[in-house]
Amino acid sequence: MTVDGRKTEIRSRHGLVAAQHRYAAEAGAAVLARGGNAMDAAVVAALVLSVVEPWLSGIGGGGFLLHADGSTGAVSTLDFNVRAPAALDPADYPLAGADTGNWFQWPSVVEDRNLIGGPSICIPGAIAGLAEALERFGSIGWAEALAPAIDHAERGLEIDWYAAFCLSIEAHALARFAPTAALLLDGGEAPKAAEGKHRPMLAKARMLRRLAQAGARDFYEGETARDLAADLAEAGSRITAADLAAYRPRWAEPLRGAYRGRDVWAMPGLSGGPSLLAALELLAPRTAWGDRPDARAALAYARAAREAYRRRLTGMGHAGLSRDPGCTSHVSVVDAQGNMVSLTNTLLSRFGSKVVLPQAGILMNNGMMWFDPRPGQPNSMAGGAQPLANMCPLILGRDGRPELAIGAAGGRSIFPALLQLISYVVDYGMTLEEAFHTPRVDASTPTIKVNAAAAPDVAATVARDFPVQIVEDTLYPVNFAIASAAARDPAIGETVGMAHPTSPWSGVAVGGPADA
Repeated sequence: MTVDGRKTEIRSRHGLVAAQHRYAAEAGAAVLARGGNAMDAAVVAALVLSVVEPWLSGIGGGGFLLHADGSTGAVSTLDFNVRAPAALDPADYPLAGADTGNWFQWPSVVEDRNLIGGPSICIPGAIAGLAEALERFGSIGWAEALAPAIDHAERGLEIDWYAAFCLSIEAHALARFAPTAALLLDGGEAPKAAEGKHRPMLAKARMLRRLAQAGARDFYEGETARDLAADLAEAGSRITAADLAAYRPRWAEPLRGAYRGRDVWAMPGLSGGPSLLAALELLAPRTAWGDRPDARAALAYARAAREAYRRRLTGMGHAGLSRDPGCTSHVSVVDAQGNMVSLTNTLLSRFGSKVVLPQAGILMNNGMMWFDPRPGQPNSMAGGAQPLANMCPLILGRDGRPELAIGAAGGRSIFPALLQLISYVVDYGMTLEEAFHTPRVDASTPTIKVNAAAAPDVAATVARDFPVQIVEDTLYPVNFAIASAAARDPAIGETVGMAHPTSPWSGVAVGGPADA
């Protein structure tokens, strides 16, 4: 909902879905309205996102999710992120120059082979993960979950002004690959925006229909897998049919931290979760908060995020600074029973590898960019390895019960953004709407970015410790992470949803009659 051009939070007594695209939120909410649960809605929304914003996330990528049971408080995590092919050879990615990398940045690779084209692709996990999550916690069938995405694929990508803008940003790179250009471009150029204009994704629709009939494992072991393996080989990828067949998502116990009386559940392992909890631990001793976030708070956020990043990038491996900070989608869901899902899915860069597999009609990830191309590093390339990812879906709660599902898109800027949003809500008692509209700093690069809308003394104060750049919260480049959240207030039985304020497509949809 918007009021005078400002996006507002949505309150309801029904479940709701917050997503980066309103069509995905609406598809998930429709499932809730029919009696489905939070996982049903999250899976449906994620599948629709792969069609309506194909440059950010999709079934050619991977991700993480958390599920919280509204009755018991039990939280589960599922890792369905991308993995390197078993036959990966680091020699395929020679450094383009001298090794001048450090813990914030590494050298480039010859021909950007880790960033674009077939050699940049890792084994995708989205289909396996979404199907596994639906089987364990959902109430609808796989074919029903796929139906809205199939409908959208047959109708096609809507070419409004924002879609045309996003396509224009990468048109030159997309034009390098004939199947990609055929699907997304007009004569090698970005299509012009027009009301009611769509680009059908018929190959993708056929493939999704096959998965609806044959099951999700067909993507990894059946006819779809054979098509994928052939297309990947033609594109120059080392991913084989055996790699696809061996892929399985992984369930795990969540990391559990605490921040000022709140429980914080996060992804374990090679995610943004450990770094987020480390930053919260560093922030927790601060006592002088005041009534509103001020320059001193901004400096505290920058210090905590920077130290957490130092530990992350020197000890866990890192995701490096590339020319593209990363593009991702996040979905936050709460249903009427208080069950929650926080789900993040990514192709990594905008349009991933830029490669569309012609028989499947899907854009593929460029997961190799998440590995350090230098040997002997914590996150160096290796066959079958999983890279360290920035995604950081979270569940917050109190007294062992979930209250908030939150996450963000935006590559390395994700966990610094979530650190501040959590503090805004917990330390200042802000509503989600107030928190999402409050300016932030970003401490994910050597230079701290300060939102131009912040108070005048913020930049000066942060500059005492760090180099500072004052930037606008623009659509492109994305300087601050794109968050969404879904919450439940158990005291009054209301749900609350908030989508990113400046994203033109983001939205919250209610799974019941409009009552907010």
